[in-house]
Amino acid sequence: MRHPAIPYILPFAVFLAFLGIRGVLPFGPVWEYPISVITVTAVLLAVSRPVIKLKPARTIQSIGMGLAVFLIWVAPDLLWPAYRGHWLFQNPLTGSARSSLPDGITADILFLSFRIAGTAVLVPVIEELFWRAWLMRYVVSPDFQNIRLGTYTTMSFWVTALLFASEHGPYWDVGLLAGIAYGWWMVRTKSLADCILAHAVTNLLLAAYVISQGRWEYWL
Repeated sequence: MRHPAIPYILPFAVFLAFLGIRGVLPFGPVWEYPISVITVTAVLLAVSRPVIKLKPARTIQSIGMGLAVFLIWVAPDLLWPAYRGHWLFQNPLTGSARSSLPDGITADILFLSFRIAGTAVLVPVIEELFWRAWLMRYVVSPDFQNIRLGTYTTMSFWVTALLFASEHGPYWDVGLLAGIAYGWWMVRTKSLADCILAHAVTNLLLAAYVISQGRWEYWL
C-alpha cells in the first residue's frame, strides 16, 4: 500500500533532486530546467492529483496576500541596496545572492518560458503540498491525514516557517516572512487552493520583476 505522504512529498523531492544535480546532466543548461519541469509535472499528475485542490474560496484575498508577500520579498533590497551584502545573508552557510544561471541563457525564450511556468505554476503547487499541506500537519501528528488543514500549533507553525526560510539561502529573512504569511493564510483559510493561489501570485510577480529589471540574483 502506498504511504499517504507520498503525494505530498514526492514531487517536491524530485524537484530538489533536479536542483541538486544541476550542471551534471547531459542535456545542457538550456534544457535542464525544462526537463525538470516536465518530469516533476508528470510526477505531480501521476501521484498527487487526488490531494490537489485548485478551487480557492477567497480568490481576491488570496491574490492580495500574494501581492503583499511579493512586496515583502523585494522591499529590503529596494529600500536599502546594500542590505543583502551583510554577512547574515551572504556567508558559507546561506551562500551568496548571485544568480547561478549560465551566461546568455536569460535571452533564451525556451528557458524563460519554462522558468516562468515552473516558478509561477509548478513550484507553488509542490511547495504548498509539501510545506503547508503535509509538514505543517505532520508535525502535529504523524497521522497527518486526521489533522485538518490549517490546524495551528506553535511547534508546527514555526518549524514549517523556519524550514521554509532555510530553503531560500541568502533570502532566508524574506523567506521566513513569506513562510509566516503563507502559514497564517493556511490557518486562516484552511484551504490548500487559496495558499497555492497566493504563492503563485507572489512567484509570478517576482518572475516579472526579475525579467523586467534584470534582477537575476533572485533566481539562484
